[in-house]
Amino acid sequence: MKKFLFIIFSSVVPALGAAQDTAAPTDTTAMRHVVIESIEVIPEAGKVKGMLLLDKDIQYELEGAVDNMYNFKYARAEKQFMSMRRRYPNHPLPYFLMGLSQWWKIVPTNIQTLKYDDLFFAYMDTTIQKAEAMYDRDEKNFEASFFLAAAYGFTARLHSERSNWRKATVASKNALDFMEKAKAGNGLSPEFLFGEALFNYYSIWIHENYPMLRPVLMFFPDGDKRLGLKQLAYVANTGFYTGTESKFFLMKIYANEEKHMEQALQLSQDLALKYPDNAYFQRFYARLLFVQGYFTKAEQVSLDILSKLDQQMPGYEAVSGRYASYILAYINQHKYRNFDKAAQYYKSSIMFAEMTNERDSGYFINSYLNLARIAKQQKDTAAARHYYNVVLQISEKKSDTYKEAKEYMKELKKATRRAKRRG
Repeated sequence: MKKFLFIIFSSVVPALGAAQDTAAPTDTTAMRHVVIESIEVIPEAGKVKGMLLLDKDIQYELEGAVDNMYNFKYARAEKQFMSMRRRYPNHPLPYFLMGLSQWWKIVPTNIQTLKYDDLFFAYMDTTIQKAEAMYDRDEKNFEASFFLAAAYGFTARLHSERSNWRKATVASKNALDFMEKAKAGNGLSPEFLFGEALFNYYSIWIHENYPMLRPVLMFFPDGDKRLGLKQLAYVANTGFYTGTESKFFLMKIYANEEKHMEQALQLSQDLALKYPDNAYFQRFYARLLFVQGYFTKAEQVSLDILSKLDQQMPGYEAVSGRYASYILAYINQHKYRNFDKAAQYYKSSIMFAEMTNERDSGYFINSYLNLARIAKQQKDTAAARHYYNVVLQISEKKSDTYKEAKEYMKELKKATRRAKRRG
């Protein structure tokens, strides 16, 4: 149930991101070819005038601030967001950006930390209040609908992570309702297209991967997975506010769902290079380099992650430490054959996993497994027995790791009996 809500809530969030291209074209002809079927009426030019979301001067002013936010320079970013709030106290944009800044303080912890929840919800609530006031004055104000869909979507996402199901369900429904209303802006800016793109993709992905949920999906609009990917790619290349978030989702979709690993790696590299101090982007980049066999670069990025963690840089916490330590352990074990250094890094990965209560993670289990293998190779029977015993306790009984540990303990018992007979 939680997985389903996570995906649904993620798919209705037209979240604001950083500028990808300050010279993004104003002509939206190409986008209209992609989404024309979903556009009922192209808004009148008069409706667009005065919208902060489409104001090029505001975009130019905010470019550095949103870049700072995604690069985890939160204080610098928030100083500019607060300055905008003083000039536009009744507009939802500055409040939403402040809420988004809190969100990106939560993300690097795998959404585990609670310390920013209250401030996050407060900013999203204020965003909703300001946007509702705009919407009440004009129900055809698709900028108001955009912010309502975005704020409700993010609110639903965090409520679902905290298992506040009733609040998550209400917020999710509101997000979907306002996402439909915000479609009126699709023909004018990619910012309005982001939420629909995610919904198009994930509504079909859920249908394909969760058959038991198909009856529930009957109550949602029809999606189109291929169209969703095209829309996301378009927004990633042309969006000012939503460009980074689109790349973020495309990266995860290509890596985790579509298995287009080279495309995922390219997007990951773009994000990691643009935001070198973003712990989430850095560890995702390190992981993709690692799984695709680019060990030299993966090693460099992982060492940089641990260095920034030692410096206590914002966002660099135990989760990133677990990733980086495991990658370095594996490289030292298999590339350099430096078993002592590998064992140290595996132990670090275990320590970081315990700090975040992620003992069921693959890195945690495989760290113990590789420690056992190293001990076995070094003929340290006592250590190998200890580590394999731990593997037996933490692995699923049908898994290969469990079978390997079971076989070792079986052979060890045989060897012990043979030794006793000889003695």
